Amino acid sequence: MTNYKEIVTKAVLSKGKRLFTTTNQIEVDRPSTILGCWIINHDFKGVRDHDQIIIDGSYDVNIWYSYDQDTKTNVVRQTDHYHEVIHMRDHDADTEEEVIVRSLRQPSCVKTQLNGNLITYTIEKELGIELVGDVKVKIEANLEEEPWDDIVEDSVSEEEIQDNFIEDEPIL
Repeated sequence: MTNYKEIVTKAVLSKGKRLFTTTNQIEVDRPSTILGCWIINHDFKGVRDHDQIIIDGSYDVNIWYSYDQDTKTNVVRQTDHYHEVIHMRDHDADTEEEVIVRSLRQPSCVKTQLNGNLITYTIEKELGIELVGDVKVKIEANLEEEPWDDIVEDSVSEEEIQDNFIEDEPIL
C-alpha cells in the first residue's frame, strides 16, 4: 500500500548575488603618487524588511601614498560605511525567513585617482543573499514493513577464549 508523508524542513527559498561599486574620496596633504590601496575588517549584517533585504556594513580603507615630490610616504586610513537595499523577487513576503548574507568577493580597490589634495578610490564587493525558511516536502512512503533479517553470530566456546588470552611466555 502506497501512502504519502509530509516532511517539514529548512531550505533555501530564494538566493541571488549582486556586485556593488562605490566611489569615495579622502583628502591628504600634497600627495604625489598613490602607491597602494587595501581593504580590511569587512563587517556586515543583513535583515529583511518586507520584500527587500537591507545590508549595513563597513570596512577600513588604507591608502599608501607618497608626498613631498615622492620623497616621503604615508598611509591614510578611513572607515567607510555602507547601506545597501536589495529587492528580492520570487518569494512570499509574508513568510518567516532567515536572511543569510555572504561575501562572495571581498571589497577591493579597483581604481584610484589623484585630483589635487583629493584621492578618489573605487571599491567593488560582491554579496550573496539567501532566504532560508520552512518548507513541506511530500514523499511517497511504503507502509508495508520489510521483513527483518536474522543476525547470526559465530559461537565461540569459553575454552577457545581463554586459550587465546593465555601466553606461554611472561611479558617483561
